[in-house]
Amino acid sequence: MTGTDGMIEGGSRLADVHIQARSVLVKAGIENAELDARLLVEWITGFDRLETIRNPHNEVAADVLTRLDAVLNRRINGESVHRIIGRRAFFGLEFSLSADTLEPRPDTEALVELALPFLQQRVAENGIADLIDLGTGTGAIAIALLGQVPHLRAIGVDIAPGALVTARDNAHLNGVSNRFAVLHSNWFAEVTGGFDMIISNPPYIRSKDIVDLQPEVAMHDPVLALDGGADGLKPYRIIAEQANRHLRVNGAIAVEIGYDQRMDVEAIFAGSGFALKGLQTDIAGHERAMLFMKL
Repeated sequence: MTGTDGMIEGGSRLADVHIQARSVLVKAGIENAELDARLLVEWITGFDRLETIRNPHNEVAADVLTRLDAVLNRRINGESVHRIIGRRAFFGLEFSLSADTLEPRPDTEALVELALPFLQQRVAENGIADLIDLGTGTGAIAIALLGQVPHLRAIGVDIAPGALVTARDNAHLNGVSNRFAVLHSNWFAEVTGGFDMIISNPPYIRSKDIVDLQPEVAMHDPVLALDGGADGLKPYRIIAEQANRHLRVNGAIAVEIGYDQRMDVEAIFAGSGFALKGLQTDIAGHERAMLFMKL
């Protein structure tokens, strides 16, 4: 096998390729090296885990090994596995990624879980409900909710045209494109009409802290989707100040927050007349999603 900077050598049997790829990432100090190696080998070779178990002696072609070397180097240089592969699972669905989108991460599933009962109740009461997802990115939040609530409609808003293309493609991929539209807008600037829920996973990293994030984030995620201003709270102020004109009677706002932002975000929304009605923790137990309604 041709080497990643000479680190991978030896035979090209499928089982050996897995072992050597894992060794390369371990030596490079990559966290979750075993999982990352398996995902990259499966993606490049086209042989899934079951095939590896059944036929460990399958020969891997030289050109495939060369491509594997290249993606292992990308991983070592800080690019995440999911960005290399170009897709990631979220809330049981598969989403394509692009340069203009964040990866949908497990922490954000807390926001979907928090919003879901409210939207289901609105549909039960009115037969239909409308959602607007600010900073939609891949569309993961809105599309996950559309998959769970058949009579929900959603608009995904983003300032990045490339993100809107990705979100539209993901809606088609997940079979909800007939209930999902996209809008190019800087927050509410181009938004008209009213919604049962405004939802957002906004940028909430302090500007000065971005350089200290993990390389997978700092070097490869779009800065526009990370930078929440000097204190990380600028997007919450925009949403809180402008939501009233776009929220239907007894509507709700649901937002993702940073692990230490609960009190500040609650105060911002209280200042615009909203009361905290729901709170959801993420898989690590951090307060991650908040739901507000008018006082």
